[in-house]
Amino acid sequence: MLNIGDKAPDFTLPDENGKMVSLSDYSGKWLVVYFYPKDDTPGCTKEACDFTDSKNEFAGLNAEIVGISRDDADAHQKFMSKYNLGISLLSDPDHSVHEAYGGWGTKINYGEEIVGVIRSTFIVSPDGKIAALWKKVNVRVTQPDGEVKHADKVREKLAELRA
Repeated sequence: MLNIGDKAPDFTLPDENGKMVSLSDYSGKWLVVYFYPKDDTPGCTKEACDFTDSKNEFAGLNAEIVGISRDDADAHQKFMSKYNLGISLLSDPDHSVHEAYGGWGTKINYGEEIVGVIRSTFIVSPDGKIAALWKKVNVRVTQPDGEVKHADKVREKLAELRA
């Protein structure tokens, strides 16, 4: 299990266009890496749209965003086109990168114990270390004063880390 301060596990995965993308490609930048179960499902769509909506604010913090699922490049392209997504989506069909980050394991889904994707998010610092992490993410949480988007919490934490 990863902790704050640990070196982020390296990866090289294909993006939505089949181009190989590595952690080292983001050296010197902040990187938000989030693991999600499946393209074009309700929670995953909200999460991807929320990160897309905040993309410019993340860019202003010298940060890139990548979502990782087991879906292939074709599914990613359809998902991105359908919702006009502006973030990069990577394919991890054998879930090895999910496992390295702790985004794969046993969870409870509708009262049943299953093995699968554990929705999680990591902020990787410019020097390649885990700066913040969220396990078992709720994409949106209703608070007394309204709905709080996970992407907003991540952006706020990133701004705090950069201060």
